[in-house]
Amino acid sequence: MMQHLVDILRSERQLSARQYRSLLTTSDRDAVNYLYQAARETACQHFGHGVYVRALIELTNQCRNDCLYCGIRHSNRHVARYALTQRQVLDCCQQGYELGFRTIVLQGGEWSDDSSQWIADMVANIRAQYPDCAITLSLGEHSRDTYALWRKAGADRYLLRHEAHNAKLYSLLHPADMSLSNRLQCLEWLKQLGYQVGCGIMVGAPFQTIGHLVEDILFITRFKPQMVGIGPFMPHHDTPMRRFQHGSAELTTRLYALLRLAMPSALMPTTTALATLDPYQGLERGIMAGANVVMPCLTPAGQRGDYALYDGKTLADDDVATRAITQLQQRLATIGYHIDWDRGDAK
Repeated sequence: MMQHLVDILRSERQLSARQYRSLLTTSDRDAVNYLYQAARETACQHFGHGVYVRALIELTNQCRNDCLYCGIRHSNRHVARYALTQRQVLDCCQQGYELGFRTIVLQGGEWSDDSSQWIADMVANIRAQYPDCAITLSLGEHSRDTYALWRKAGADRYLLRHEAHNAKLYSLLHPADMSLSNRLQCLEWLKQLGYQVGCGIMVGAPFQTIGHLVEDILFITRFKPQMVGIGPFMPHHDTPMRRFQHGSAELTTRLYALLRLAMPSALMPTTTALATLDPYQGLERGIMAGANVVMPCLTPAGQRGDYALYDGKTLADDDVATRAITQLQQRLATIGYHIDWDRGDAK
């Protein structure tokens, strides 16, 4: 029965809410393995055995928001705040380009729109120096005009995880001055402006149920983003949600597989949070469940440890990128995959 549901999803790219719930909760190991196999085969049909790599630069840990789960929340006074200079960002881009990266991801806490021109100037500089690279931004909620400014400056993609499509759950994870309706409006603006758009969730977030996850699947497949970012919830010791347990690696990879079958051409990272939760097999588990993107961190060593969204982030030296690529090549080879250095647009 469960394997039949996998076949339906693979052919029709959609299931009912009850059917998604069944595949998320089944204890039938044969059916789960069949799901993963179908997801791998689907990813390979669209992308081959290549895994795209993105150069991740963590622009700033300054943030105006006070999300209850996030280590860089505005009210956390134990964070050493930083913001990279444009020179530092461009140096990181040069390092990444020389290593072979052709997608640059600028991620950071959410600044006010007063900083929008500074970001636009930086994007324009990167676009001018590296015209063959894709530029992805992940900088939170902003006005439509700000998104338009960054798009005109040369940004190609924007990742804005919606975190929870259920309004009540969203309100339990965020302060009162944030709303699900505004988050969804931002996603619509990004799509209208021609960005390749990404959304996504934390798996195992406090108060989250299987029903919430099903609601998220239905939203994601309806919204049809080009990118889907999913990772397990990981607590941070300086947040109100520090006592909650981390999310499930198994449930995370099942979501990868389900969404791969529903959205065969989506760009889907195997996230750092999954690798933190399972440092020995998290990367491989993500790829073997249908993920096809990895984002090595190129943030300068002096700031890398301060971008702590959750506990457990590994600190490393300045040579981390070169060694990470070598290790990634080796780990992918053991499961029959390789790095694809292409900029990797959605297909």
